[in-house]
Amino acid sequence: MRSDWRPPESEAFRLRPIGWVRSVLHDPGAAPKQNYEGAPEARVEIEPEFLPALDGLEPGQDVVVITWLHRGDRTVLGVHPRDDPANPLTGVFATRSADRPNPLGLHRTRLLRIENGGTLVVEQLEAIDGTPVVDLKPLLPTPAARPDRPTSDG
Repeated sequence: MRSDWRPPESEAFRLRPIGWVRSVLHDPGAAPKQNYEGAPEARVEIEPEFLPALDGLEPGQDVVVITWLHRGDRTVLGVHPRDDPANPLTGVFATRSADRPNPLGLHRTRLLRIENGGTLVVEQLEAIDGTPVVDLKPLLPTPAARPDRPTSDG
């Protein structure tokens, strides 16, 4: 069922960076497509006003870094996965392409340490230097991994 709800102009969707990626990666074309394909350690510099929001994050924790893929083409609706023309044209919602109507990037990584009170050092981040970070979220265990929840097999 389609909703006709639209936010009033006063509630327009707005994102603002909470921080910035600092990385040795500068060229999107040369960056790994996924973190496990050789992405380097990187830093996420958090803006001072958001430092209190880091309370509770711990080194060793898996986190999702949500970025705004600022170099993405927002008009693209279909891509050849992995930029390989041999792959069939596929809708961007079925891919991890940076080119999409709302270029949010999801990067699962591990927090290695917090430096100077507001710089997160993370392993294997495929985002390029200068990428805006719009949110951080801890990765929660799956229900099967949680001892307080029964699994479907008993």
